[in-house]
Amino acid sequence: MPMNDNFLGLKDKVVLVFGIANRKSVAFHVAKSLVEAGVDLICSVLLEEHAEVVRKYFPAAAVYLCDLSDESRIASLAERVRDDFGSIHGIVHSVAFANFADGLKPFHETSKRDFLQAVEISCFSLTSVAGHFKELMENDGAIVTISISTTRMAAENYGYMAPIKAALDSSVCFLAKSLGSLKGVRVNAVGASLLKTSASAGIPGYIEPLLFAEKATIRKKSLQTSEVADV
Repeated sequence: MPMNDNFLGLKDKVVLVFGIANRKSVAFHVAKSLVEAGVDLICSVLLEEHAEVVRKYFPAAAVYLCDLSDESRIASLAERVRDDFGSIHGIVHSVAFANFADGLKPFHETSKRDFLQAVEISCFSLTSVAGHFKELMENDGAIVTISISTTRMAAENYGYMAPIKAALDSSVCFLAKSLGSLKGVRVNAVGASLLKTSASAGIPGYIEPLLFAEKATIRKKSLQTSEVADV
């Protein structure tokens, strides 16, 4: 059922969404909710195959390719969006990456290269995007990123991503202060719990805690990605 756009106040707002890869992506469900609320959607994706997903399901959306690990490409994207739209009202940052190609390792065996790559893409990219897009943001706009439900426990199968998400949460606080005092821009994180996404499928041993979470929650079923998107 479409949302009440009068309630959300999003009709005709321009929102940039980072992170759509496929129909299971959190960013995909966010984009769907935004479109239903009357938003003019802009999407930034990593690969052309991701752009094809956007064009298929959100044909009215503008779509750009951008590698968030490359600072120059973020700067270039900001210039293109400025040229095409002038300003935007919101940004959704739904991006994370960790290299588990060699399987799950004890935390103390985390490689520096893997850790710093994950920090760059999963955490610092939010600060970089905020910095390059701050002049494009309308006053009282909003930036939202996707975090996790808690960073206070050590989930072995999540590896080194929990400390990185903790850094992301801290970055949200500092960005909220710096952007809030500059233009009144709000910065928040949605603390999603375990979700069935293509990204989570790449985490070794992920299915076990997902099934446990279903049993542990009061309603005895896992959180749906669309529910996170609506938040």
